[in-house]
Amino acid sequence: MTTHAPQAAQSVMLPASLDEAVAALAAVPAAVPVAGGTDLMAGVNSGQLRPAALVGLGRINEIRGWQYQDGHALLGAGLTHARMGRPDFAALIPALAAAARAAGPPQIRNAGTLGGNIATAAPTGDALPVLAALEATLVIAGPGGRRREIPVSHLLAGRELLHPGELIAFVRVPLLHAPQTFLKATGRTGPGRALASVALVLDPARRGVRIAVGAVAPMPLRPLEAERWVASLIDWDGERALAPEALAAFGEYVAAACIPDPVPGPDGEVAALPPVVLHLRRTVAALARRALGRALS
Repeated sequence: MTTHAPQAAQSVMLPASLDEAVAALAAVPAAVPVAGGTDLMAGVNSGQLRPAALVGLGRINEIRGWQYQDGHALLGAGLTHARMGRPDFAALIPALAAAARAAGPPQIRNAGTLGGNIATAAPTGDALPVLAALEATLVIAGPGGRRREIPVSHLLAGRELLHPGELIAFVRVPLLHAPQTFLKATGRTGPGRALASVALVLDPARRGVRIAVGAVAPMPLRPLEAERWVASLIDWDGERALAPEALAAFGEYVAAACIPDPVPGPDGEVAALPPVVLHLRRTVAALARRALGRALS
């Protein structure tokens, strides 16, 4: 962090195509891509960031929409939260639309983009747990027209990184045609940063439940054992309903997996969780329970 006033970028490039944007980034390695700028410009205005150059992505129409492709939706990285929150998109991917509508006040939703949410990878990013639960794949554009695909979880976990001159171009999301939910808790009424968030999807074809918990760790967490356990309780050929006790147990299972008890000390004693952490774990449990209940109802 610096106390100096932000320095203006040396140049601003406005490419009209994805390949032009990649070429600009490759030609100026210090350049920073900017779409909505909701996070980048906040850093610039506060003096924390001083990009040597900016590559504006706002004129690239090919990444501002979506298309259908082999049972998937290919989402442009330039889709804004406001666009994803509309009814036609909500009919396609309900949980992602719900996350987009919860992303903040109108000025943030109108500017912020799906690709920016992923690239920034803030723990409180509302789209991130949804993409993790949907097991989305990123299409990365590179120099010379190259394209490669990586799971979104690999990028968020730092297992695979963007190379110089690469951009997140599209997000490939499977169309499950099954219930999916997104819920989040904030510290105040109305839109705000998540204290905890949960995305849950049912996958009847694979007889599975997938849940991702956001905002409680640097990246969304997938409690795989809890997923497998609750999936084994569901009558996939019947009504799929679960007793309230099972829903509550699932919520506790998820919360304990994401916010575990402290490790025992040398004397074998386990310290109690601090009240704020215990409250967070209870919040995650409640969100997970409600998300599964809504998906099964």
